Amino acid sequence: MDFNLKKLTSDAGVFFTRAVQFTEEKLGSAEKTELDAHLENLIARADCTKNWTEKIFRQTEVLLQPNPSARIEEFFYEKLDKKIPSRTTNGELLGQYMLDAAKDFGPGTPYGSTLITVGEYQRRLGGAEREFLQTSAINFLTPLRNFLEGDWRTISKERRLLENRRLDLDICKARVKKAKQAEAKAAAEQELRVAQTEFDRQAEVTRLLLEGISSTHVNHLRCLHEFVEAQATYYAQCHQYMQELQKELSSANSDMYPNSFASNVNPSTSASCPSPISSATLPGVSPPGLASTSTPGSAREPSGPLKIQDVQPPSTGHRKAKVLYDYDAHDTSELSLLADELITVYTVPGMDPDWLVGERGNQKGKVPVTYLELLS
Repeated sequence: MDFNLKKLTSDAGVFFTRAVQFTEEKLGSAEKTELDAHLENLIARADCTKNWTEKIFRQTEVLLQPNPSARIEEFFYEKLDKKIPSRTTNGELLGQYMLDAAKDFGPGTPYGSTLITVGEYQRRLGGAEREFLQTSAINFLTPLRNFLEGDWRTISKERRLLENRRLDLDICKARVKKAKQAEAKAAAEQELRVAQTEFDRQAEVTRLLLEGISSTHVNHLRCLHEFVEAQATYYAQCHQYMQELQKELSSANSDMYPNSFASNVNPSTSASCPSPISSATLPGVSPPGLASTSTPGSAREPSGPLKIQDVQPPSTGHRKAKVLYDYDAHDTSELSLLADELITVYTVPGMDPDWLVGERGNQKGKVPVTYLELLS
């Protein structure tokens, strides 16, 4: 107990003298030993690394898990070293709701069958999201967290110790200056030599740790590449699923409601256009409601598919159209478009109402109606 009391008294004395030295330095009444320029640069670089790593880590957490309550729950699981329970993604939950709704509405109805199709794809999207979240957490978030909670804490501890050694060194320098008697001065100089040795040793330890920040940057760079790769894979999967879903829905709609959706489309006000399924041929059958130019009894079945290149423009019906958006042709039967250009368009018997024949000079091909603004 006596030993502990002496140690406590000694520690309190050291803390007090350091506090006095620190205060006098701030007031400008005491000299301060400056660190060498290289060490100062390393410290500034380390602080910059810590601050930006922390911001990137926090924002990545928000990106991967926007729900604050879920993030707090995951934080406590990590602190307790327990496995985080698997969560159903929003896409998977939406897909399941759609499948359940389809059972009530009737899977054989148009709405019910479409809900089943969309629900299955929503579940696939949710599964892709789950895989992306897991991969990103392991390959990107975990290394950043390890740096902040491991390496940086060690660096901070050694930097605090270096600051204490510097204060002790400056205290000893002040004692040497204040010593008047030879014996007191000799004792102060001996303390100064010990303090200088301890300060130099601690400065070297801190310098080695700070130089390790370069290795941290290399490691984080590799993790960043893996994060981008995971993002690219996730978005590519989503794009593929949505293209497949669009094709299935377009096919189903054309089977159930031919021409019914196209009649309600206003090409001049449409904000976007899902890519229709392109075809290289047009059926040679006039759509319902289109007046026939043949005499009664002269109708005959088409002998074969009608190709766009073989279509002859009618004598009337040409109109100018302004292209609203860029469009890349899917095959040789279509015409690529550039936004804001003017082209000539017309329709032909048997043509899908979602499409027109477009001409630009000697170029001819099908163009989607919703990419155009028809001019009078």
